[in-house]
Order: sequence, then C-alpha cells, then structure tokens
Amino acid sequence: MFISCSSDDSGSGNSTNFSTPLSIGSYWTYDIEDQSGINRDSLFVDSETTINNNTYKVFKAKNDAATGFYSNSLKNNNVRENNGKLLLTGDLALTAVQNLPFTIDLSLNDFIIFDKNASNNQTLNSSPKTGVINETVNGFPLTISYSLQSYGGETLSTFTSPNGVVYTNVKSTKIKLNLTITTVITVLGSPQTFTALAPQDVLVSTQYLSDGIGVVYTNTVTSYTVSNFVANELQIPESNTQTQEEFLDNYIIN
Repeated sequence: MFISCSSDDSGSGNSTNFSTPLSIGSYWTYDIEDQSGINRDSLFVDSETTINNNTYKVFKAKNDAATGFYSNSLKNNNVRENNGKLLLTGDLALTAVQNLPFTIDLSLNDFIIFDKNASNNQTLNSSPKTGVINETVNGFPLTISYSLQSYGGETLSTFTSPNGVVYTNVKSTKIKLNLTITTVITVLGSPQTFTALAPQDVLVSTQYLSDGIGVVYTNTVTSYTVSNFVANELQIPESNTQTQEEFLDNYIIN
C-alpha cells in the first residue's frame, strides 16, 4: 500500500508541492497589451486583514490603478489560501477594456479563483455568483441575467508564454462571465419580448500560474454576438471581440 500511494502521489503532477505565494511585500509587474496600446500594472501584497475570523492578504496596485483584468480583479481585494485554493473576498470590478454598458454586481465572498488540485474544466465554486438586473440602454428596457464561475485548467510541466518566456510547473485557471439579455421592443404598435443576447460567455479570462511565482500570463477575451434586428434597435454592433494580454515582467517574492 505504501508503494502504491507513493506512485499515485508522484503521478498526480506537482499539486502537493505547488505553492501560490501571498507573503506581504511580494510584488509583480505586468505589461498589458490590448486595443488601447501597451500599459503597465504593479500589483503587491500590502497587508493582512481579518474577516469572519479568517485572515486574508490585502492586494494593492501602484497608484491605485490597474488596466489588466487580473491585476484589477485583485486590486483592493482580499485573498486567502485554504487547502490549495485561493479564495477572493471583495469586488471583482471590470476594467475599461472589459467594461459593459450596464452595472453588474460582482461583489464576492470567498469566491474560489484557483484550486491547485482541480481537474481541467472542473467548476471551482459549488454555485456561481448570479444576479438579475434591469436597466435601460438607448431607451430600451433590458433584463440582464448573469453568472460568474471559475474553472480548473491545465497542468503543464513547462509553459511558454506568448512573449517567449518559459516557466516550469504551471497550472491554469479560468473565470467566465455568462450573460443573457432580453428586451421589450414595440413592433407595429405591440410590445414584444426579444432575446437581445442569447446565453453566452461574454468574458473568459485564462490565467497561468507558475509554482512559487503566481500568475505569469493572463489572456482575457471579451465578446458578444446579437441578432441584426436587435443590434439595429439597440444601436450596437452585431458582434464585438476584444482581447487583452498580461505578461509578467518583474517580481519579488518575500
């Protein structure tokens, strides 16, 4: 039995030894590339705080500014590690690149953003963050149903970032925001309900973490597709896709 267990442990990858540093004073700088150009984020662990008897590390960004999805998702938020999971409490605010023409409540409480032991595509939270809001855009009433969930990703012995840097012992995680939108449009004097946005993942962010370093690369795609009729009525493009990449530049782990 002892030999068998040892074999199983080594065959499961490096999950047991995989570490996600959260020490105070550690920092990471990222080069951000998207349609707005090239920007730079500096993310660091500032302090500790206690919420409901749990100790969290407080993340901050230099000058309280972050343009990348990953850096912005941690900025001014609280993260703790528990049994290989990273749990986030705070507000997962979207950046200007991923911003939507309406307000979504993405306040989270111990939302799992990473699990080193998760299998590929495994849902990380027992239930997603969901909500329904009603807003008016371009004069049309919208009913917006949304769902935020995170998923386990790949386990890679080596990973080559698109900028050419090679990292070892890498695991990925995904965060997806799914939307469904309906609206009421008057046709020939009669109000009718139309599906403005069929259920679809409008935001998919894939983050790659390297053992002992943290996130080394993030790819975030924001996209949607609507019918021609709805696009004309709401005065928006039928489809739109924006991609943002975050590349680790420098880091110090205390």
